[in-house]
Amino acid sequence: MPSDNPVKLLPSAGDEARFWALVESAWEPLGPEVRALRRALVERDPDVDDVSVYALDASFAPFLDNLRSLGAELSSEELTALDRVLERKLHDIDRADIHAVTDGSDDGFLYCRGHIVALGQEFYEAVRANPALAVLDGSCESICYLFAHLHDKLFGEWPRTGSGISRESFSNPEGWRG
Repeated sequence: MPSDNPVKLLPSAGDEARFWALVESAWEPLGPEVRALRRALVERDPDVDDVSVYALDASFAPFLDNLRSLGAELSSEELTALDRVLERKLHDIDRADIHAVTDGSDDGFLYCRGHIVALGQEFYEAVRANPALAVLDGSCESICYLFAHLHDKLFGEWPRTGSGISRESFSNPEGWRG
């Protein structure tokens, strides 16, 4: 008898490690100044206006190009696993306390969460712990479906992550409890 509750796949620890390693590898060629700006965003006092939170905006396009290049050689299974990690990361920070800092409509808040993920694991974890570190209207739309688009381009179909969750805004019930 088939189950009404299919198993929902979670990212493995190895897939998460690979995801974050790829993100770091995509930032690496952009040099020490960009690395220092990313570090400053993590270490800043959000109540003090001493770091230009938008100084990295011009670096997102080359970062995304690097990330696409890194993903272009991967198998269907590998891209699906990375997309599963990405959707989980976006879903997990789909929270009212983070939205209160970043603002944004449905799509705008998704792109703000993309910004958080794109800046790397250290920034992501810092924002999870202290939403005040998030950037008002920060945006990195292209990362939100980057691995899904790569999969579609390379293999002719959208990946099926099997996670049973959505990366879309306001879809994480745990993040929006009153």
